[in-house]
Amino acid sequence: MKIEELHIYHVAMPLIDPWITSYGADYEIHSILINGVCDGYEAWSETCALELPTYSYESANSIYYNISEVFGKKIIHNEYETPENLNNDLGLYKGNPFAKAGLEILWWTLASEINNIPLHKLLGGTRNQVKAGADFGVEKDIDTLLQKIQPAVDNDTPRVKLKIKKGWDKQVLEAVSSTFPKTLFHVDCNGGYSLEDIEFFKSIDKIGLAFIEQPFEPEDLIDHAKLSKILETPICLDESINSINKAKQALEIEACKYINIKPGRVGGITNSLKINSLAEENGIPTWIGGMLESALGVSICIALATLNNFTYPGDLFPSSRFYKNDLCEPINNFKSPYIFEPSKKLPKPNKEFLKKYTIKEAHLK
Repeated sequence: MKIEELHIYHVAMPLIDPWITSYGADYEIHSILINGVCDGYEAWSETCALELPTYSYESANSIYYNISEVFGKKIIHNEYETPENLNNDLGLYKGNPFAKAGLEILWWTLASEINNIPLHKLLGGTRNQVKAGADFGVEKDIDTLLQKIQPAVDNDTPRVKLKIKKGWDKQVLEAVSSTFPKTLFHVDCNGGYSLEDIEFFKSIDKIGLAFIEQPFEPEDLIDHAKLSKILETPICLDESINSINKAKQALEIEACKYINIKPGRVGGITNSLKINSLAEENGIPTWIGGMLESALGVSICIALATLNNFTYPGDLFPSSRFYKNDLCEPINNFKSPYIFEPSKKLPKPNKEFLKKYTIKEAHLK
């Protein structure tokens, strides 16, 4: 495969409500969309690490710069028989998995288009449906949170994820677990705690959470391993797993019992597949994460979630959950709010919305 043209778009999509976590509030989701052309075929990819370097050291601006000024110029017009070949060329550059993922995912979506094979089939997916859960950020008060959770419970969500941070944690968990005692919950700390907070974690150890997601800073694999051995509640790693090597290290020291895989965070689909295989070999379940992408990014995540070992309900949502107007054609392939089918054809951007939400764009030829 030889990519002959690249169109790169930095877009900002307004959220219905602010998304508040331990690292702040996002009012828009900044994504990078890439359109690639090969032998008369075209396809799209999406990669998103948020507007500012909060979730990751990458940001929308850094991703846009690296793809349009460095990585894109490195790979355009080169022949890549496999995505590994493309990754090897980008291996010259340190880090920046979200930026690399944009181009690596584009290889896969082009391959899907050229071969007329649905992406999930191309990846080796084995399921025609995937389960998703419901996610809730930090709210202005507990009553508001409970009111927002109620419809999810009424619609039989298989699990609920709660964002927590210091000052919005133990009381919230006690209120939620007592109000919805039959619902499965897990918490996402987004790295906002440390081992100094061990008493807090011990105090919630008997609540019955599915797991505690990313309690410490991404680099703290050793401290995650220590916490994992202290608590009965499993630990799940998210931000810490940004490469195949980090996954190997985490598994070796038993730092977690679940792994969240976001294709952008780990450098693309190929790395996602390899990390999933490593986890499966070690008896560690995985689940698919999201970055509040458009319907395009969500559809790519759904395709990945059809593989074996993606057994915990993922972060997958209909467009109406976060956006009044999705940049891409809204996903309509859900059997219920929490059961999705993979797309035979990936959605493409709405031209009107693409123009409306684009902050800047570049064209490589």
